[in-house]
Amino acid sequence: MSGQPWTILNYAFRPFFLLGACFSVLALFLWVVSLHGGSWAAARPEPVLWHAHEMLIGFALAAIAGFLLTAVATWTGRPQLSGPLLGTLVGGWVLGRIAMTPGVPLPASAVAIADMCFPLLLALLAIREIVGGASRRNYGIATALALVALCNLVFHLGRASLWPGADGPAVLLAAYLILLLITLIAGRIVPSFTANWLRLQGRNNLPVIRPWVEKAILPMTGAAGIADTLATNGADLPAVPLGTVLLATGFLHALRLSGWRGTTTRPEPLLSVLHVGYAWLPIGFLLLGLTTLGLPLPRSAALHALTMGGIGVMVLAVTTRVALGHTGRPLRAAPATVAAYVALNAAVLVRILSPVAPDSYLRLIDIAASGWFAAFALFVWVYGPMLIRPRIDGRPERR
Repeated sequence: MSGQPWTILNYAFRPFFLLGACFSVLALFLWVVSLHGGSWAAARPEPVLWHAHEMLIGFALAAIAGFLLTAVATWTGRPQLSGPLLGTLVGGWVLGRIAMTPGVPLPASAVAIADMCFPLLLALLAIREIVGGASRRNYGIATALALVALCNLVFHLGRASLWPGADGPAVLLAAYLILLLITLIAGRIVPSFTANWLRLQGRNNLPVIRPWVEKAILPMTGAAGIADTLATNGADLPAVPLGTVLLATGFLHALRLSGWRGTTTRPEPLLSVLHVGYAWLPIGFLLLGLTTLGLPLPRSAALHALTMGGIGVMVLAVTTRVALGHTGRPLRAAPATVAAYVALNAAVLVRILSPVAPDSYLRLIDIAASGWFAAFALFVWVYGPMLIRPRIDGRPERR
């Protein structure tokens, strides 16, 4: 079927999945170049914070925007965001990425204004759709997106020296807010998709949902994120209580995951990768708790289990599934998709273990980055054509 004008603006998942994947490869490449001594003219802000900020706001939040603004139409019964308004949101994302590019000659105030367009407009649109649709169970999502936008504002206040030292904690707290969103969304879709697949297989060992875990998981994850951010910012929090909170959060995520029957989904990669992606959350929180209590492993390794693993793998898992389902294709993972899953999870493992071999640290970082490049390049190759063309089943997209 031939393409139609502006098909890519029919659903939010189309532009944001494609742009986010492409951008993640470019942003990570720039980061690796900096590690090898490449100079960034007028880099802003310092490379570590730039890397963290862009992988969160430029990559992760783009994927979340694509998923949530597509799903919210189903949750609320309202028409999906499309056309010029979606194009405006995409334009805000593009404007922010250009403004945050190292070497772009813009004053800090202009960079802040440009970079705030996307997260602020995303939060406002989410609030409009969720509140307008009286979807009370999703008020937490709208709140979390608003807080991410606020963190982005604080980040820019910090780098402009209007709130000295606030940029680092703001980025870290934004990461925890995104993890909180993933915790919430995964709790809805992973056991549901798993149960549906198991029923089709004629099996009755369905996922187990423990109500007390579901009630505790979001507050505990939020508390762990706030406590770790405060401790990182110099708050006098004793290591043992902080480490205990982080470990308890990890155990809670592990207990939740253990009830979802993940081992039964091994024959279906498109489903099993959701379980693998979520598994990086308990691994990350447990590692972070252990490092807080004295495990000789850098915090960066534990944080990358949460971010590169918990965020990156879950993004790849969800985007591949949503792209297939919403373009009218069977929910089957092609060999290239499975290769992307393997490459990304291997990359996360290498990145976590890289500090263990300090003499080979940069080489291992290069290997981990290559796994990321391969995974998202495969995504663009396989799913890019799907995202820019109409559904193959001929069904109308706009309603």
